Amino acid sequence: MTPHNPITTFLKAHEREMFKLLEKMVLIQSGSFNKDGIDKLGRFIKSTFQSNNVSCRVIEQDRYGNHLVVRSLCDGQFNTQILLVGHMDTVFPKDTGFNWYREDDSLCYGPGVIDMKGGLAAGIFALKALDDENLLTRIPITFIFNSDEEIGSPSSKALVQEEAKKSIFAFVLETGGRNGEIVTGRKGNLSLELKIKGRAGHAAFAGKDKASAIVELAHKIIEFESLNNPDRGISVNVGRVDGGIGPNTVPEHASARIDFRFLKSSDKAYLEQKMAEITQKQNIQNTRSQFVVLSGRPPMPVSEKNKSLFNAVKETATSIGLSVDEEFRAGVSDANLIAGENTPVIDGLGPIGAMDHSKDEYMIKESLLQRSALLANAIIECWEKYNQGLLF
Repeated sequence: MTPHNPITTFLKAHEREMFKLLEKMVLIQSGSFNKDGIDKLGRFIKSTFQSNNVSCRVIEQDRYGNHLVVRSLCDGQFNTQILLVGHMDTVFPKDTGFNWYREDDSLCYGPGVIDMKGGLAAGIFALKALDDENLLTRIPITFIFNSDEEIGSPSSKALVQEEAKKSIFAFVLETGGRNGEIVTGRKGNLSLELKIKGRAGHAAFAGKDKASAIVELAHKIIEFESLNNPDRGISVNVGRVDGGIGPNTVPEHASARIDFRFLKSSDKAYLEQKMAEITQKQNIQNTRSQFVVLSGRPPMPVSEKNKSLFNAVKETATSIGLSVDEEFRAGVSDANLIAGENTPVIDGLGPIGAMDHSKDEYMIKESLLQRSALLANAIIECWEKYNQGLLF
């Protein structure tokens, strides 16, 4: 990276502090359903901003962890803003044995180290670097730290959408690609639970007309899986099934969790129609079926505005000695919600690593400083280009 860039100079001077912050965050257990842990993490993050020109608002939740919204304290009044989004929760449950942090010369390891506490650390210090240049009083920035992204953002979805509507563009701090890629598009998704009710009975006396919920489910699994269409960008996966109480009992109940991915809103409509048709179709007499949508996010198309925003960030990266490329990702994030509000957004601006959602999760250490510097400089450059009419 360019050594004399003031943002980079500040971050280099505080690089060890960045890793101390990351370690403290990783060691606060914050599985999606560990409300106490997430609230503790939120309080800690709030405390890191005490000396900065920001306001901090805690949005309390009953069931899930509280959300934290940090806003720059601008001298002027603006009717728009730059939006940053990062989630505090991880996929690891409260009782996990994966509860440690470790570093070696080139990597650091721990639960959420890249998904996405590394992104939070990069974002926090990007704001600190901007504040060191007195820019938090001149650039309107809102940073959402939400608590439930890993389970579909049930309590933060409306918050993210509301802030997206007020934003000229957004940066989401999920992990960068393995070669430094930044995300300009994502598939959409739906997650549903299919429930089937049959008629219980003794297996020894069951005839041809037995109303087995599991047999009905088997028919439906095959039909749902037949919807897979790689050429169209549609993927369907029956990932979990439950049913019955024993081999000698005709199962009265059965259920399945199913994941759908798609590229276009029209494909979502197509899949919703198929969901209804398959669910309503009765293959086994005296069975009944219904489904419940558990979560969903709209697709994030590779729009012209997303590409324009990426190109501006790529120019910034080049100016500070970094190289980035764009990537389309099949997975979903809160960037999908932002795209659903027609707000330009790019994702994957967090540090680089791999093996997230596993006990082998790691981050490439040098990428933490690099991504924090890129984020801070991109905020400056994109804000200036927007005001000059050179962005979008």
